[in-house]
Amino acid sequence: MSQLVSIRVRIIVAMARSVSNQPVVILLALALFLSACASAAPVAGQEATATPSPSLATTQPVITSTSLPARPLYDPGQLVDYIAQTGDTLIGLAARFNTSIAEILAANPIVPQSATTLPPGLPMLIPIYYRAFWGSAYAIIPDSQFVNGPAAIDFDTQAFVDAHDGWLKSYRAYASGRTRTGAGLVDLVATSFSVSPRLLLALLEYQAGALSQPVLDESKTTYPLGHESYRNPGVYLQLVWAANQLNNGFYLWRNGKLIEFERSDGTIFRPDPWQNAASVALQLFFNTTESAAKFDSAIGPEGFALTFATLFGDPWVNDIPHIQGSLEQPELRLPFPPGEAWALTGGPHTGWGQGEPWAALDFAPGEKRGCLTSDQWATAMADGIVVRTDVGTVVLDLDGDGDERTGWVLFYLHIAKQERAQFGAQLLAGQPVGHPSCEGGSSTGTHVHVARKYNGEWIDAAGALPFVMEDWTPQDGSEAYAGLLTRQGHVVRACTCSDAASAIVSQAPFVALPTPQVDATESANN
Repeated sequence: MSQLVSIRVRIIVAMARSVSNQPVVILLALALFLSACASAAPVAGQEATATPSPSLATTQPVITSTSLPARPLYDPGQLVDYIAQTGDTLIGLAARFNTSIAEILAANPIVPQSATTLPPGLPMLIPIYYRAFWGSAYAIIPDSQFVNGPAAIDFDTQAFVDAHDGWLKSYRAYASGRTRTGAGLVDLVATSFSVSPRLLLALLEYQAGALSQPVLDESKTTYPLGHESYRNPGVYLQLVWAANQLNNGFYLWRNGKLIEFERSDGTIFRPDPWQNAASVALQLFFNTTESAAKFDSAIGPEGFALTFATLFGDPWVNDIPHIQGSLEQPELRLPFPPGEAWALTGGPHTGWGQGEPWAALDFAPGEKRGCLTSDQWATAMADGIVVRTDVGTVVLDLDGDGDERTGWVLFYLHIAKQERAQFGAQLLAGQPVGHPSCEGGSSTGTHVHVARKYNGEWIDAAGALPFVMEDWTPQDGSEAYAGLLTRQGHVVRACTCSDAASAIVSQAPFVALPTPQVDATESANN
């Protein structure tokens, strides 16, 4: 089946799923499927395969599709069919369908009340309470192609860019301590924000012809991704802005915090409740960069989705969900030695960048104020291997495969360079990671910032799978950095003041082990 047909068939399936229990839709889908198969001959100048050509100079496929059907008017509480998607949680589904967790559980007795993530592919019935102005039901890319996770392991960004004749191939810019290639800038942002390098490359191509145009259009020199802000000039800072914007949309939808947004023409856009997080993230992104007239095209099958498929093949073919059902966090200690009193200086807030996801917590030692490197140690919350070090950063891989894109990963920020655990070090729970400081990111006082990822996806600190350490469970505050930790009726409130109400003492077992080998060099991943 050609790439053109495979994408058309995916559109047909989306149409058939969008209206429940209506045989006419199935007949329509069958008719369109036969039509798609009848036109399966390759477009002139193209091979009839799903493997993308290294060059974009050939004729591009043109996808013509029937408009997706509008959602019917549902009765309040009407049960609608839903197939669980990767990373779905009861919290997120309740918000998207304007219902409650209790009602979802009542309609789906197979789902336990303790469910964290739902098994992808699980058929469900969801009580829906209608909201007007739902947006497009067209799914742009799967979530596995959004995060810098298992799907990105075999992808070589530099080799892919070098195989194309676009301007990105010869582009060079200074970022994070040294001059980097265009591909190097993509990898730097992909690693920092945990956003797929394929996604970033496709955006650069869609917005600025980075892989197909030998010269960057003069009108796009300063703002190649379309975000015109003096704070984000040039390719690197445009990518930083884009990754941050994408993460905001992805995790707001994933965690049930986004219901609607305002389009540039002033109308309300409510993402379709059946949508996946990656597609909503791209809808929010293009709402920022495109005019109202171009928005619908960008989020449809002839827009960004076509660019992505042309570069990398149909992303929905053989898609493997990266978050399984009933995901559980491994047992974790607090990130400092037992018996010491530290302060919770930051409740749930962003893991990296600005805004979402609220994946991180901050802890500060009590002996110093201001931005002075502490003499005390931040410690490993679990056994793991150090897979990345950078300015202020240590990344601990808990599954031991040496790749932070797979399995559970612990992210430490504001770790001083001096006596930092070295790249490749094997640490046991409780061993030193480094000294808290103000190095890396933005900080107004010495502390350590910790967050979690699983298969490349940031995990909310106070979400369906909370960031539990020694039975302390986080709760969101009314704003970022507020919030608290609770354990058996005891409450610790976040405060940068480091007062008695924010103090917390680790009760983990003492670790009578020598300090691991440390040095002042940075890993090759910098």
